[in-house]
Amino acid sequence: SLSCAVRIVDLYHERTEMSQWITVLGATGSIGSSTLDVVRRHPARYRVYALTGFSRVAELVSAAIEFSPRFIVVPTQSAAETARQLLTQAQQDCQVLVGEEALARVASDDDVDMVMASIVGAAGLVPTLAAANSGKRVLLANKEALVMAGPLFMQAIRDNGAELLPIDSEHNAIFQSMPADYSGDFAQHGIEKILLTASGGPFRNKSKSDLADVTPAQAVAHPNWSMGAKISVDSATLMNKGLELIEACFLFNCHADQVQVVVHPQSVIHSMVQYNDGSVIAELGQPDMRTPIAYGMAWPERIDAGVKHLDLFDIARLDFVQPDHETFPCLNLAKAAFERGGIFPAVLNAVNEIAVEAFLGEQISFLAIPDLIENVMQACPEQQMTCLDDVLAADRWAREQATTYLPQYLLDR
Repeated sequence: SLSCAVRIVDLYHERTEMSQWITVLGATGSIGSSTLDVVRRHPARYRVYALTGFSRVAELVSAAIEFSPRFIVVPTQSAAETARQLLTQAQQDCQVLVGEEALARVASDDDVDMVMASIVGAAGLVPTLAAANSGKRVLLANKEALVMAGPLFMQAIRDNGAELLPIDSEHNAIFQSMPADYSGDFAQHGIEKILLTASGGPFRNKSKSDLADVTPAQAVAHPNWSMGAKISVDSATLMNKGLELIEACFLFNCHADQVQVVVHPQSVIHSMVQYNDGSVIAELGQPDMRTPIAYGMAWPERIDAGVKHLDLFDIARLDFVQPDHETFPCLNLAKAAFERGGIFPAVLNAVNEIAVEAFLGEQISFLAIPDLIENVMQACPEQQMTCLDDVLAADRWAREQATTYLPQYLLDR
């Protein structure tokens, strides 16, 4: 038995010493860029299989020149022609693929070991689900995959022997604060609740009347994190925390009432788990996404992420307050969507995407975002979700409804 144990250890070290192939979905976004920085720090450990991007073709090609993936994926033939020209000029041998089917392909190819799922919004659902169905290690930074299709996605992970590592800083912190053998049963492990922290965004001290005339530029100016425009607006409305509440319920198999949102302006404690013996276990760190990314990539090991160490003396204080549900109703809308189940979370997500896009385009006000979501949610029929087609149909219906309601919220020009 000793020789067998030694061989298991040898196999483990062989696996960790071999290069692992990673596909980065959404490589030009903030999560994708941070992922590539971790890869850059560990060139013998990780190799890039594929990079995907949407509108920043030049940035995508620049990353391809540095990391030499086998494939890059872009959304249109026009973008593909641009990418091929840039790659030819750089004498870089890399195949350019186009469209949603290509995204699914590079997420599920046999040679791929892990997939960073960081495409923002509903567009990331299909390739992320493809990675799960192919038994990959899924590094989940696209919360919409769980919000829209939580039961289907979790079933795909279980049925195909995939590994699911949460990359959102909050869920990664919860994962680290849970027992190593957590089975999905709070009672069995003595867990009472998850304490899901929120920075509160740029408007946390504002009243509802203060928010009537805020601009997109103000909404995307997050005090702690560097993020894309859409997720920054979600943080400002607290919808991001509502989506994370739904995600936590699916990830850790719990009820919405077992997740308590705690506004923590410093963003030092990334989330906590409260136990029945009075203990609260928390994960602390800099507000830098490279920490959870590196943890997910190397788990169960820890590797250098290039993140500055936390100086508690420099921080000096940590504050915690209750969220203001009246000023930020998106939290309650998300909780209600999860509790109603079926297609409601997918509808919530779709309408939010339409509303945020309209706000960023200066078509509607900041306060119109939750109003538009609530109106469509009230019109949504009760319907169970049994397959991916149900999810995609609900997403289409919600976007059509949101577009129908939108004119009544348009700002006067």
